[in-house]
Amino acid sequence: MYRLRYFYVQDSWQQEVRGEYKTIESRAKAKLAFKLADNRKAEDLVILDMRKLSNFCDYFVIVSGNSDTQVEAIADAVREGFLEKSIRAVTSSGRRSGSWVLLDYGDVVIHVFEKSLRDYYNLDKLWLDAPKVKPPKSEKPVKRK
Repeated sequence: MYRLRYFYVQDSWQQEVRGEYKTIESRAKAKLAFKLADNRKAEDLVILDMRKLSNFCDYFVIVSGNSDTQVEAIADAVREGFLEKSIRAVTSSGRRSGSWVLLDYGDVVIHVFEKSLRDYYNLDKLWLDAPKVKPPKSEKPVKRK
């Protein structure tokens, strides 16, 4: 087991993993999470720029799944995609409940909701002042039914 250390350097986090430093910009992380979730057929994908509104993260990525199983699959896909790039979560929660999984990567927080729970908590409305980030060029925000 090894210890992770994070250092904030102008809109990016440097992560020390086994003595090596990896730098990935916050925006790139958010867009990667968007792509990974979209590949698992997530719905209502949104990236919110939180830099001017919060001091705990730079971006929120909020996505929905139709069932607890899909929510878990989306969260697993994001987690595995980030691990392939040597990005480790600071913390995660909700994996067992399956209705809402939160993946905290320090500068990017990813919320994967089951649809009805997303409507109930309505984070999109709570953070209405946060500007939406355009999705990656190859992807379009899709409202699947």
